[in-house]
Amino acid sequence: MPSTDLTFASRDEHRAWLATQAALPAGFRVGNARFEFTPREAPKPSRMTLTLLALDEPTPSFAAMFTRNAFPGAPIIVGRRRLMEPALGAVIINNKISNVCAPGGVEAAENVCAAVARELKLTPGQVLPSSTGVIGWGLPLEAMLREVPAAAASLSAASILPAAEGIVTTDLYPKIRRASVGGGSIVGIAKGAGMIEPNLATMLVYLLTDIAVPRAELRQMLARAVDASFNAISIDSDTSTSDTVVALSSGRVPFGDWGAFERGLHQVCRDLAEDVVRNGEGVRHVIRVTVRNAASLGLARSIGKAVVNGPLFKCAVAGNDPNVGRLIQAIGKHVGATAPGTDLSRLRARMGGVEIFAQGAFQLDPGKEAALVAHLRGAELYTSRPSADGVFSAPIDFPPHERAVELEIDIGNGAASAAVVGGDLTHEYVSENADYRS
Repeated sequence: MPSTDLTFASRDEHRAWLATQAALPAGFRVGNARFEFTPREAPKPSRMTLTLLALDEPTPSFAAMFTRNAFPGAPIIVGRRRLMEPALGAVIINNKISNVCAPGGVEAAENVCAAVARELKLTPGQVLPSSTGVIGWGLPLEAMLREVPAAAASLSAASILPAAEGIVTTDLYPKIRRASVGGGSIVGIAKGAGMIEPNLATMLVYLLTDIAVPRAELRQMLARAVDASFNAISIDSDTSTSDTVVALSSGRVPFGDWGAFERGLHQVCRDLAEDVVRNGEGVRHVIRVTVRNAASLGLARSIGKAVVNGPLFKCAVAGNDPNVGRLIQAIGKHVGATAPGTDLSRLRARMGGVEIFAQGAFQLDPGKEAALVAHLRGAELYTSRPSADGVFSAPIDFPPHERAVELEIDIGNGAASAAVVGGDLTHEYVSENADYRS
């Protein structure tokens, strides 16, 4: 669950809260440059933002994890090389085009890194590239190179909010989370709205800290934090080609309690992961599934993902319809296909605290049905109604609350547990992805 239970009455109220979270850790600056361009693959005007994250001094303490998609974007290929570098001094991010399998994509990414390096007096190997957006298109390299000096000139140590705003694509709002640790902090931003099924997701995440964490420890802790957070969410079961999670330490604040630091890192990652789902394309309900007493962690997590990825159940949730038969079907389908020897005779399931299944049978009555409908409606982020021309209302551009459809599934034959977070399947999701390049 998120570390807070926030509610917001308006976009302005949400933005004011983001500003309270946005102070940069010591040793970091961020900047942006925005420009218009025309993609050569689809000649119509578009806008791109270059976002620059820069350290005051290059750091050896950096970590990164990338997509497992077998067709990784050029920045992923370059980024894996950067993990071998002795230090990192900056990250350059572009939205709109993901630079995946485009001709000359790796060379283009390296050219952008070299331009950043010249502005910041770094070596090209000290700059990490990231891209997000349309897959298959090439970067507008000449335009990007022209704008790199403007991005560098805009660098400021005041707030991470410009970076959180600059990396978005179909996101409805920026995402920032922070944790105080010792005398320093961990501040994270994330981009992500669709093509979300981590190993990782179509997701860019940047975690900045001024705590002096050694490189080896930071990499180990990031791997564990990612596994428990970003690898435990799903919006639509599609794994992106551009997933990136980066952690950078400026080393400004001495600290030795790695347990406290890791707890803070986990909390920031979990909060950002749920923010990504809550801001998912067309998501009207967040679905949080807790699976307990399974034979293994792998089985517990895969059952949770089977539930949040089940299209029929997701549609029912979108309509505030507690059609729990679709929930049990999704569990049975997954177990039958992947772990057919699993004993489900002791399985119990609850929605919103209401028992719906036990001892091999549904436990339903009119009172429970009414309670389940109320739970679904209480978790809804916004209502959606078609207008006279059949177009459904647009999602709101701020998160009104952090409630979720709460599901508890007790398998009853082991000791492993897992929590998975997903979203429903709505008209808005279909419209967004049908018109993504239009």
